[in-house]
Amino acid sequence: MKKLNCVLLVDDNESDNFIHKRVLEKSEITKSIAVALNGQEALDFLKTKINKPQSEDAYCQPDLIFLDINMPVMDGWEFLDEYHKLENDQKGKVVFIMLTTSLNPVDRSRAEQMITGGCFQFKPLTQEMINTIMKIHFPEYL
Repeated sequence: MKKLNCVLLVDDNESDNFIHKRVLEKSEITKSIAVALNGQEALDFLKTKINKPQSEDAYCQPDLIFLDINMPVMDGWEFLDEYHKLENDQKGKVVFIMLTTSLNPVDRSRAEQMITGGCFQFKPLTQEMINTIMKIHFPEYL
């Protein structure tokens, strides 16, 4: 099975990150998992150049970002506003999944407006959710 290059977890809750990282590791869908504790850390990650063998420097480009809404420093909404301002080579082709505890229907509606092709899911991340995300967004990896 072909694996995603990177999955980025953006959440200030370290317990959630631990659980979600374990679920992702067990699913074996990705080569690497990165964690950012707020939107600013996630932006910094996306703006960081990495050295790739036999090529020019490139930016970190996760294939999939799980994004919480309520975080200190920079919340999920602020992150999305800033993400849309990034250069194309910093964005890559990312699928966003809002992974939250928010029951507010306004949050779901706002996420659908701000994230093209993404979705809104409730925590915690499960293997079933990963299977559905892979079928919908990454069928060529199955």
